[in-house]
Amino acid sequence: MVEHALAQQNASLSLIDTVDIGAVQTTLAKIGQFQMVVQNTLKANHDYGVIPGTHKPTLLKPGAEKIQMLFGVTSEYEVTERIQDYDKGFFAFTVRCTIFKNGMKITEGVGHCNTREKKYVNQDPYTLANTCLKMAKKRAQIDATLTIASLSEVFTQDMEDLQDYLQTEQIETMTPEEAGATKLTFGKFKGKTLKEIYLSDKSYLQWLVKQDRTKPVIKKAINIMFEAVEHQKQERAQQPKEQSTPVQNEANKTDKQEEQNPFDDAEPVEINDDEFPF
Repeated sequence: MVEHALAQQNASLSLIDTVDIGAVQTTLAKIGQFQMVVQNTLKANHDYGVIPGTHKPTLLKPGAEKIQMLFGVTSEYEVTERIQDYDKGFFAFTVRCTIFKNGMKITEGVGHCNTREKKYVNQDPYTLANTCLKMAKKRAQIDATLTIASLSEVFTQDMEDLQDYLQTEQIETMTPEEAGATKLTFGKFKGKTLKEIYLSDKSYLQWLVKQDRTKPVIKKAINIMFEAVEHQKQERAQQPKEQSTPVQNEANKTDKQEEQNPFDDAEPVEINDDEFPF
């Protein structure tokens, strides 16, 4: 046992003896310089996201692609595990991303995704196979990219944490205009904004907000809309009533109907497939 331990120690010392310390120091300095270039080149909220309370930003797909271009490398993907159970509605993929430089393998990363992940629970699994495959590929790409120039020191891959933060931020800062412009992508009102649904079938929104499977961002948007309308009614009820003729009343009635909606002047906000309750 002692002889084996001494042999291992001697082997380690022999390996260290072969290392060019000067070259190592030069390489480490270059890695630090490249990390600075990456940080100065990538754009916040596009190439990476910053989660308050964390010490490292989260690398996103556009950022990973830019880093690979800066290095002049190419990537290849291989599905190493594939589960497609159509009887039970379960799909899972594991993907390996291998990065090459001039045909030589540099590094690799692994990504996995399956339809039992939390964000897919309330969706039809039979429509998610391709989505999971793409997500596994993206995770593998980011995992491999982070090993280039030790970029895991600069970025992390806590994508679920970032998504949770972005959704929480959206809920906390949502305005009536943004709520009304929220667009549904499934169901009988596919492609319609909540404002359009409110004007055509208010009862549907009242039903949707009571469903346990409805995503928090949808519930919040609906509640904001109803609260905005109620607030507007209360404000108008407190205003002094003015004398007017029957003709003026008809004209004012039309004007008020046009003003009743507080959800105008907003660009449509897309809701991802995994954010819809059906």
